[in-house]
Amino acid sequence: MALAKQAIKESVILGIDPGTNVMGYGVLLVEGQKVTLLQYGVIHLSKYTNHELKLKKIFERIISLIDDYHPDHVALEAPFFGKNVQSMLKLGRAQGVAMAAALSRDISISEYAPKKVKQSVTGNGNASKEQVAQMLKTLLKFEEDPKLLDATDALAVALCHHYQSKSLPTSSTKGWKAFVSENPDRVKGS
Repeated sequence: MALAKQAIKESVILGIDPGTNVMGYGVLLVEGQKVTLLQYGVIHLSKYTNHELKLKKIFERIISLIDDYHPDHVALEAPFFGKNVQSMLKLGRAQGVAMAAALSRDISISEYAPKKVKQSVTGNGNASKEQVAQMLKTLLKFEEDPKLLDATDALAVALCHHYQSKSLPTSSTKGWKAFVSENPDRVKGS
């Protein structure tokens, strides 16, 4: 019996590079093996002096991006440990607000360590932001140099998620019951 050709699955990934002064975002469309850049940019937050107002703006802009692009998944860069505890706390709050925005729309989220993101995109976990940006320009075929590297960092997080999710069953976030029902040919009966 010939297997019916499966329709190419399409998904949208929103990548976020959390920040309290500048937050990067990148949106990718994945169709089978083809990855297309939909949008990338930054959310400028330094003009807001009140930290609570910054958090509110982060929530509103992430919700706006979700409403505009309808991502299937949100991938965030995990904060790295810094020497300034106050900065780390503020960065964690910014990340938490971005996560809350995704969760408020029932979108699954994943976090990736900065080294994992760089390794996925460039093959070198210690690559510079500029090296990551250059590799993304090649992989995603865009010409312009980004004004702020936070935008390409966010794209890198989204691409990292795509690469990581290819090695997992597509329904891993739904559980094994969903995987079994979606893949009966891969499961042997008793």
